[in-house]
Amino acid sequence: MFNFNNRVAIVTGGTRGIGKGITEAFIKNGATVVATYTSNDDAANSFKESLGDQGKNLILKKFDVSSSSDVEVFWQDLTSEVESIDILINNSGIRKDNISPMMPDEDWARVLDVNLSGSFYMTKRAVSHFMKNRYGRIVNMSSVGGKLGLPGQANYAASKAGQIAMSKSISKEVAKKGITINNVCPGFIETELIADLPQEQVKEYKKQVPMKRFGKVEEVANAVLFLASEEASYITGTTLDISGGL
Repeated sequence: MFNFNNRVAIVTGGTRGIGKGITEAFIKNGATVVATYTSNDDAANSFKESLGDQGKNLILKKFDVSSSSDVEVFWQDLTSEVESIDILINNSGIRKDNISPMMPDEDWARVLDVNLSGSFYMTKRAVSHFMKNRYGRIVNMSSVGGKLGLPGQANYAASKAGQIAMSKSISKEVAKKGITINNVCPGFIETELIADLPQEQVKEYKKQVPMKRFGKVEEVANAVLFLASEEASYITGTTLDISGGL
């Protein structure tokens, strides 16, 4: 079912964590992937090398999705390098947790800038490109935290809820052009994004999950591939939880 031959997918934050898993899954199923990252050149290059022969299907791009001007340059450069782009996965995301009275204003702003504004800047340019071909798939990597709200994550939860609301509006603007935009909401997934959680907190979170475990990256990637596929042509403006029943 997952046949992405001759498709080009952009995965922001595509060299680590869930993004890395999504990149690998797309490449495995025939796509060329443009994986973006912000700072760690060594990690990005090591990831490309680890793919072996399939590394030829990975294009690395370094820039900050929260910068509108950086995003503009990225799209200008990319459209001159590849003939067509078909899929955008807005995966770039950061956490800067703190209880609200103690949260520095700059931490509030930075999380919203990367997680929400970055998704909008990328989506805005993608839609303009997709409209020419009357085809496109956009998937936002949101979070169940945007629905549930977790203590110490007012900024993160707001950014993730914002992604969902944004996609509902944009999906209505572009549906007639053959463009879909959906959200995947992972729960607790085994990545470095939650590696800094104290062990007691990890135990407590697992108790809240009916399946009593954290999810695997590939379990999220499979859902993303479905929503990005041609088969998901009548699904737009919706949200899929990958949370073990949380």
